[in-house]
Amino acid sequence: MGTGSREQEFGQPGAMGGPQGPRHRQQELPLRILVPTQFVGAIIGKEGLTIKNITKQTQSKVDIHRKENAGATEKSITIHSSNEGCSQACRMILEIMEKEANDTKIVEEVPLKILAHNSLVGRLIGKEGRNLKKIEQDTGTKITISSLQDLTIYNQERTITVRGGVEECCNAEVEIMKKLREAHENDVASLNQQTNMMPPGLNLSALGIFSSGLSVLPPASGLRGSLSAPANYSPLLGPPLGGLYGVPSSGALSLQQATAEQEVVYLFIPTPAVGALIGKKGQHIKELAHYAGASIKIAAPDNPDDPERMVIITGPPEAQYKAQGRIYGKLKEENFFTAKEEVKLGAHIKVPSSAAGRVIGKGGKTVNELQNLTSAEVIVPRDQTPDENDEVFVKIIGHFFASQAAQRKIREIVQQVKQQERKHQQTVPTPSQPSK
Repeated sequence: MGTGSREQEFGQPGAMGGPQGPRHRQQELPLRILVPTQFVGAIIGKEGLTIKNITKQTQSKVDIHRKENAGATEKSITIHSSNEGCSQACRMILEIMEKEANDTKIVEEVPLKILAHNSLVGRLIGKEGRNLKKIEQDTGTKITISSLQDLTIYNQERTITVRGGVEECCNAEVEIMKKLREAHENDVASLNQQTNMMPPGLNLSALGIFSSGLSVLPPASGLRGSLSAPANYSPLLGPPLGGLYGVPSSGALSLQQATAEQEVVYLFIPTPAVGALIGKKGQHIKELAHYAGASIKIAAPDNPDDPERMVIITGPPEAQYKAQGRIYGKLKEENFFTAKEEVKLGAHIKVPSSAAGRVIGKGGKTVNELQNLTSAEVIVPRDQTPDENDEVFVKIIGHFFASQAAQRKIREIVQQVKQQERKHQQTVPTPSQPSK
């Protein structure tokens, strides 16, 4: 959510608004709730006195996104504070809404609605819904979560609705946020370990595979820093893109993407996941291709019993990173992998047959170093027959960052081989230029 004129901010400068407070820790996960629009005035209070009292008592900073989504029946509120401060502020807001509901008789029930990034929700639910069931039993509440079909590439938040009395809802909020923060912290730790494996200049929040707000890298300012981003570049969504199924419309790509070399990656996903990737009437795969600036095609199966399906992704490095990242994230969100299980997929890339030996290295030295460096399994099948373009497959198996690092390293080796071949061709004498 944006700040400034689009929202109202209330907070304690010495607590959460100043440089001393955790507000400036980028890894903090705030509490985000949805409230009925008709209660926003009561939460703010006359001349802002009510909300000022909340922020003072709870040592928090509260952003009320009042002007967003004009005409919407609900508005979001973001609370930055300690875990206890967030819970205390949430309780005070719920009590205000319940009093307002009783006084005005507008609504009979005011449930607590918590917003959470979809990448965290699967771990909140737990295997076979066990985590959620336990929270319901322990707190005496009824908890429902909005449908995955309500998500878009641009809005990755789901609504967790908690029904019960104020006390019960507040107890549930503590348990729900404990699970969400735990998942968020795990993502941060994983991200911090892997930042050195990422292509330079990319903005992680653009991927959408981690909870929003995970901004470990500075905003992208051009691939490898060589070009500045266009004026309408969005740090959240990446370069402006157009077209259907990843076929960019004229002039829609950033200069970096337009001039970058097109790469083809063959990613293998579990067959049962195909429907989720495509989405209703192809909506998800269209949005994904549009967002990433890549062409994404799902190949027909060789036979109906194949456990995996091949996804063909065509686009420059940045588009590959975004598209593959969201596919990994989608499989995690849809629970094709358990909460503690790392999503590992196979990817094939083609390299010139002349470069395959360099990828392997003398006695397998290069490929072993590559595997140690990236944590991915890299296989160059022997006795491959090169295709019509004199290319062979290299197989990569690993989690997202490992796979990305291996892809980039292998392509670097290929580029080195190509450059050496070009230099060699320039120095070899030709009939028209006889050697002396």
